[in-house]
Amino acid sequence: MQKGMHTHRERCVRAVQSKDARFDGWFFTAVLTTGIYCRPSCPVVPPKPENMTFYPSAAACQQAGFRACKRCRPDTSPGSPEWNQRADAVARAMRLIADGVVDREGVPGLAARLGYSTRQIERQLRAELGAGPLALARAQRAQTARLLIETTDLPMAEIAFAAGFSSIRTFNDTVREVFALSPSGLRTRVPVRARTTGGGTLTGTSGTPGASPGTLCLRLPFRAPLNPDNLFGHLAATAVPGVEEWRDGAYRRTLRLPYGHGIAALTPKPDHIACRLTLGDLRDLPVAISRCRRMLDLDADPVAIDDQLRTDPFLAPLVDKAPGRRVPRTVDEGEFALRAVLGQQVSTAAARTHAGRLAAAHGEPVDDPEGGLSHLFPAPEALAALDPESLAMPRTRRTTLLTLARQLGDGTLHLGVESDWEETRARLLALPGFGPWTADVIAMRALGDPDAFLPTDLGIRRAAQELGLPSTPAALTARAAAWRPWRAYAVQYLWATDSHPINFLPV
Repeated sequence: MQKGMHTHRERCVRAVQSKDARFDGWFFTAVLTTGIYCRPSCPVVPPKPENMTFYPSAAACQQAGFRACKRCRPDTSPGSPEWNQRADAVARAMRLIADGVVDREGVPGLAARLGYSTRQIERQLRAELGAGPLALARAQRAQTARLLIETTDLPMAEIAFAAGFSSIRTFNDTVREVFALSPSGLRTRVPVRARTTGGGTLTGTSGTPGASPGTLCLRLPFRAPLNPDNLFGHLAATAVPGVEEWRDGAYRRTLRLPYGHGIAALTPKPDHIACRLTLGDLRDLPVAISRCRRMLDLDADPVAIDDQLRTDPFLAPLVDKAPGRRVPRTVDEGEFALRAVLGQQVSTAAARTHAGRLAAAHGEPVDDPEGGLSHLFPAPEALAALDPESLAMPRTRRTTLLTLARQLGDGTLHLGVESDWEETRARLLALPGFGPWTADVIAMRALGDPDAFLPTDLGIRRAAQELGLPSTPAALTARAAAWRPWRAYAVQYLWATDSHPINFLPV
């Protein structure tokens, strides 16, 4: 079991007394005299140290009987970076819970995906987070409910089912317990103007739970600094026509979600990411938020990452010039793997062309009255059924693409937030046409491995040569050992030495 930061009392007290926002999401402060819990950066006067106790999760605070602070809103702090930098069972379980697996499949479904018994998962989560999977999922439902209550005019019954609650009574009881207010009381604290302008409005009629489509605007928090150039530059420069686009200062793309499809529009702001979600089914809201955060790497701890990379004199000037680079990831691991194959040994423009043709011919159509999005990226099952001769690409790449599509489609190979990074990398390398570059770029951008490295990448080798680093793959890999466990972030800084469009925020 890993020792969480909440066990380091002196460090936690110092963080609370200095109101250090870098630690929001790392731990939560429960105040014994008031019965509330806060994020470390809460703006109120810090309590006396003897009245503070610390927990690793909001769910643990709630289980201990504490209510969420109405000032700092600890339920809306960035997620702990631990779950994106670790590959153990607890980290993979937390990524699955954020993706809504417990709400859809229950604890047995969570355990089955991880290859453990329900008892083992319960024990490990309680030991490290102070709460089991049901309590952790409940805390997430409460956060989603608060978001919908405060930013929409939807009836409470629709909000309850959209947030994942099984009954109105459970919804009411949970909101009262967590926020010390009834759902209607929580809504009356927010001016109507904030719900209809700043927060956005979802429209729909009562009826089937989750059936009302609508659009919601919200703010995605992150730990500063965040450099948007390579993050949004990469997503925009590699955007698949019809599936993704850059429009009016926002990256927009279609989403394949558990209950339907949606469209996300993400705009970088100085202190948050503006997120506009259009969903066919409101039950997909928590999953859509989780996947957008993951794609933009918003739960990263940039200070810790950059401090480590600055210890290398060759990287230090790059980090100091533009700190806070994130790893651009994906909302769909299987989609990214297929696109990585399409991008083998061709230019970015050619890869976009190939992917766009496949999307137009075999992707599911979507309606986008606001822009140029027209399709979901094709599902693996649709591509697996294609005639190889219909694909305008070299024969070996056809074989690689269709083999990958078949294995993804029939479940032989699974790529998801719960994937074991090393095991999945080995399985990818066993596929025909897969070399280290393809496996490692999938590990970095789809699986989320923060230590994935691309020593054979042409851009990396060119940057290494310009900086005076070893440029052969073996020598560069040895030299990069000092950058661990953040080599995927070092890749972003090395790529940024080039003038390629992926490194610049589109205009």
